[in-house]
Amino acid sequence: MSQLSIETPAVEKRSPAPQAEPKPYKILKQRSGWQALNVRELWQFRDLLVMFAQRDLRLRYKQTILGVAWVVLQPLISAAILAFVFGRVAKLPGPANVPYFVFTYVGMIAWTLFSTTLTKSSGSLVGNANLVTKVYFPRLVLPLSTVLSSLLDFGVALLMLVPIELMNHVKPGASLLLLPIWVGLVLMLATGIGLHAASLMVSYRDIQHILPVATMFLMFASPVAYTISGISGKTKLLYTLNPITGILEGFRWSLLNTGTPQAGVLAYSAIFSFIVFVWGAYSFRRMERKFADVI
Repeated sequence: MSQLSIETPAVEKRSPAPQAEPKPYKILKQRSGWQALNVRELWQFRDLLVMFAQRDLRLRYKQTILGVAWVVLQPLISAAILAFVFGRVAKLPGPANVPYFVFTYVGMIAWTLFSTTLTKSSGSLVGNANLVTKVYFPRLVLPLSTVLSSLLDFGVALLMLVPIELMNHVKPGASLLLLPIWVGLVLMLATGIGLHAASLMVSYRDIQHILPVATMFLMFASPVAYTISGISGKTKLLYTLNPITGILEGFRWSLLNTGTPQAGVLAYSAIFSFIVFVWGAYSFRRMERKFADVI
């Protein structure tokens, strides 16, 4: 009896189809030009920016008895001291239609906005070194978050000015509509210097000791508690070369209606502030790729 052999066709083994590799969420490339100031990327991380600003506010007044009241007390106390020193002791002339304390208070809240933004933005990278070395996000978020918290403090101090002006019968004029321009110039000037200082502070920690002294010197070299009209001669020219002089005069013009400042001084302050902001942003972009390695 013969045996029947059944041949089965060979089954071809097929390799599984290759799966597509998942696309990366973010590709990090070396940047060039002004791409470091990517507004779209900053908008994508807007929640992180707001979170940093909220964290700064919570930590600043944590475990304090008066809490947020310090936002108002600081410029009030500083204005009272400066008004006593310059108005009573030095007897410097002030505006005829504005009490010296009100005049000084307006200069103080403008200066506080400048100095607070400068100080916080300059130390934002060193103060968040752990985040800079371990997590990716636009580094520009850190200094910009300090601008939001400084603006909130400025807004509270500005509201306090309303009852002060009512009690002293001071009425601002139509120039009050220009107040956002002076606020923007202050923030541009302070942020520009702060961005450059923050970049340098990553490598040279001496900046964090030099900056407070330089800021204090600049305050006394600025017409915070006295008028520029009371200075004459070559000294007045030196004061007008200070870019914050025109901005302070603009603040008082808008909030106290003290008189129109010189157009040349205002234009110089605006141009200087813009140039400093661009210069600070460029230096920050140029040094940004080294932050995580050096800090």
